[in-house]
Amino acid sequence: MSDFSLGTALSKTLSSGPAGKMARRLSDWVDLEGSWLTKMLTDLAPRAHGRLLDVGCGQKPYEHIFRPHVDAYLGVEFADTFQRTNSSSKGGKPDFVYDGKTLPFESKSFDTVLSIQVLEHTPAPAELVREMSRVMKDDGLMILSAPFSFRLHEEPDDFYRYSPHALRLLCRQADLEVTQMDPRGGLFTVIGHKLNSYLALNVAHIDAVAQAMGKLGHEKNSDRGVRWWTLPWVAPSMVTIAFGARALDRVLPDPTETLGFVLVARRPPSPKAL
Repeated sequence: MSDFSLGTALSKTLSSGPAGKMARRLSDWVDLEGSWLTKMLTDLAPRAHGRLLDVGCGQKPYEHIFRPHVDAYLGVEFADTFQRTNSSSKGGKPDFVYDGKTLPFESKSFDTVLSIQVLEHTPAPAELVREMSRVMKDDGLMILSAPFSFRLHEEPDDFYRYSPHALRLLCRQADLEVTQMDPRGGLFTVIGHKLNSYLALNVAHIDAVAQAMGKLGHEKNSDRGVRWWTLPWVAPSMVTIAFGARALDRVLPDPTETLGFVLVARRPPSPKAL
């Protein structure tokens, strides 16, 4: 049995029963990047409304968060990227694909636009933000997340990292008004996430297991062998690091060091609509 198949079998085991659910919740909690992002999007989701477009949706991992608050949830993905990655091998397909330049929708078609960890993979980010603004209705809402300190990933399609000032500039150039900008964790979240990523990916080689559990969705399928013998010490180390990072961020906050930022922006009504 391949390691990816073994990881799939393991994820099915973990997804059933109380013990399995507890294991999955622990895995999500240890994932500092994912847990921060999920919490912030859950807090923002009630502000979404109407027709929502998820730009760079992958396998639509956040649909369950936003679906109760919107009338329609549609996902669009860059065709070439989706076909090259792990996203294309599982469920949660995009409703539309596009050429990487022009979103295939009429102007002012959506009430809410969602873009989560996509902007760093776009060689022309200003053009994409303008396109997302174009398809937003007047007074529409954008929720966007982009990394500030993060490892190389989805190579070679990994181009940029973003400060809050760069994100504000991109929005301003697209006639969007930023109303909220929040960091995803502080200095110790960054350190903890990097240490845990190293342990998980470089020491334990659990890529296949993570992908089988629905993580690393845009990465290519892993064919590396899992180092099962490392897990008895890697797993408790990762839990300890995650706990320490969360505790230290509360005691010694540093908003200048963060994994990334989540922003909320609105498209002001055009002069003719006033």
